[in-house]
Amino acid sequence: MIRVVLVDDQAMVRTGLRMVLAAEPDIEVVGEAADGAAGVRVVTDLRPDVVLLDVRMPGMDGLEAARRILAADLPTRVVVLTTFDEDEYVTAALRAGVSGFLLKVAPPEDLVAAVRTVAAGQGLLDPAVTLRVIEGYAAAPSPDPVRAAALAGLTERETDVLALVAAGLSNAEIAARLYLGEATVKTHVSRVLLKLGLRDRVQAVAFAYESGLVTPGGR
Repeated sequence: MIRVVLVDDQAMVRTGLRMVLAAEPDIEVVGEAADGAAGVRVVTDLRPDVVLLDVRMPGMDGLEAARRILAADLPTRVVVLTTFDEDEYVTAALRAGVSGFLLKVAPPEDLVAAVRTVAAGQGLLDPAVTLRVIEGYAAAPSPDPVRAAALAGLTERETDVLALVAAGLSNAEIAARLYLGEATVKTHVSRVLLKLGLRDRVQAVAFAYESGLVTPGGR
């Protein structure tokens, strides 16, 4: 079972999320909270596989809650629930190390797929959020020299794969672009994450932009 905690200040939203997830045989909602501080406590106590975390909440917001959860060395992966008008939160959450973003207007099947994807150790970046994230990095200062230097530890092929991951391509799409087998691409992605100390593809996107490997509009 995939154990999930819901953190949102709107009771109706939590009820809707619970109803969607409870209908799945492999997902169990084990706890809820109505604000960030309570969310951190519930997640720390229950140690779920995934926490769905709203951004805007009274008291401690979702961004600070995400930072505290991620700093606590828990097995929990964080998925941020966001809306179209929260660009600054999305970029900050990405840098904090969350595993995924999901728009609140996403259909139920996307919610279920997001929970399963993140629980399986993969990152999730809603396509509708990707452009806003890229625009956020476009407005950022010059590349981080430490991250830029870390790119030297990658092979040329691994660097190519990282750039395409940052462009939002799937393993199958990268394989077609580089004329490689999909299994080979998967191996390259795993090596990139290992060498750079990254948890998943979402962190790889952040690293690619912060290191200056890719920029909006081109490499």
